[in-house]
Amino acid sequence: KFITKTVRGGQSIDYPGNIVIIGDVNSGAEVRAEGNIIVLGSLKGQVFAGTSGNEKSIIAAFNLQPEILQICGIITISPEDEEKPQYPEVAKIRDGAIVVEPYIPNKYNY
Repeated sequence: KFITKTVRGGQSIDYPGNIVIIGDVNSGAEVRAEGNIIVLGSLKGQVFAGTSGNEKSIIAAFNLQPEILQICGIITISPEDEEKPQYPEVAKIRDGAIVVEPYIPNKYNY
């Protein structure tokens, strides 16, 4: 599902697949997907990927600062008082925990 607008606080989106948002997810907004969530903008609301139990789901954003981030039942919040990176990031499950790392295009192409 492609959404080409900002998801405002108080709005909720729930979709049984992948969601790509071309815009921001504002604080107070909620996005749930059974698959991946990709935000081409700032992510400051609550995001829940892999809601059907898909541990391979990811959450990616140009500016990843969620209030709550959950992938397949594992939940985390953004650290307070930490300088936010100025590059895209990807959150995924690794070894039973959510890890956030920089998005590196063509990471596996040699």
